[in-house]
Amino acid sequence: MLSSKPVAALFGKSSFKPLQQHMRLVIECVSEVQPLFEALIDNDHEQLEEIKNRIFVKEREADALRNELCDRLPRSMRLAVNRQDLLELLTMQDAIADTAQDIAGLLVERRMEVHAGMAEPLMRLVCRCIDTCRQAQAIVEKLEELQESGGLGRDASRVEQMVVELGNMETDTDVMGMALARALFSEEDQLKPVSVMFWYQLIQWVGNLADYAEKVGERLRLLIAR
Repeated sequence: MLSSKPVAALFGKSSFKPLQQHMRLVIECVSEVQPLFEALIDNDHEQLEEIKNRIFVKEREADALRNELCDRLPRSMRLAVNRQDLLELLTMQDAIADTAQDIAGLLVERRMEVHAGMAEPLMRLVCRCIDTCRQAQAIVEKLEELQESGGLGRDASRVEQMVVELGNMETDTDVMGMALARALFSEEDQLKPVSVMFWYQLIQWVGNLADYAEKVGERLRLLIAR
């Protein structure tokens, strides 16, 4: 639930508290994507609609917090990081939740059929992309420790390693997404062209969850390097 605390109170002594709170809302939203696809595979339209509604609610909460921070963050507040950098990070995080919402909307508005042989690789891709988003969250959660240590030493090295691992995980999702697309195209003679188009878009959107997560990590790497 969105905090009722004033924006300034969200920061306390840390520039990263609101960033962390926002990312937690984003992950709550993205975590619903796995059961969303499970409902799709099970052809459970009632459950699909219910999960879609949860995703939309959580995405709106993330949007509301982002907008509150963008509109009301005092420009005079002394922050450990540049205000613009902080807002850019919030925008990248918010793109993850936006993508989850796009996926949920498509799955409900257009009845998508999971064809033979697609269910297993599809779920592997979905789960890997969600894990990639959680890796980005884990990095964001480390930022207070990094701020307290001055960004030096073992803490900085650990975060750097986590960012590298994040990049490796996103590469995994690229490979998995391409393999799933090839499987889709191998069956396109048996599918309606519009179905192929929507499935290809859906595969891309699932992969975008990991892409945006990697962008969060790369932006944090730049902050650490400054």
